[in-house]
Amino acid sequence: QVQLVESGGGLVQAGGSLRLSCAASGGTFSSYAMGWFRQAPGKEREIVAAISESGRNTYNKGRFTISRDGAKNTVALQMNNVTSEDTAVYYCAARSMHVGVGYVAADYDYWGRGTQVTVSS
Repeated sequence: QVQLVESGGGLVQAGGSLRLSCAASGGTFSSYAMGWFRQAPGKEREIVAAISESGRNTYNKGRFTISRDGAKNTVALQMNNVTSEDTAVYYCAARSMHVGVGYVAADYDYWGRGTQVTVSS
């Protein structure tokens, strides 16, 4: 059983940057592909970035960049040049079974509670 805890959310001005972090515990971090999703009010949860178990394969949406640190069991999401459309709750997710990157929420087995990101104009 994997526990995921996000941090780093908050209020940021449009055009600024923010770095989210997700700490994983309770499992073998190197065996999980990881993803970041977001959900805005009234909208479906959507993927913004994903990274394979090894870190060699990544998917990044637009201005976002995902990275992982196997020594610290963490995965980060770097958000640059944010806009009001980036306002959402951001979730960290883990996908088990060595199956690589997933692109939809249903691909992931474990979820954090989320961290709120609010972009002010």
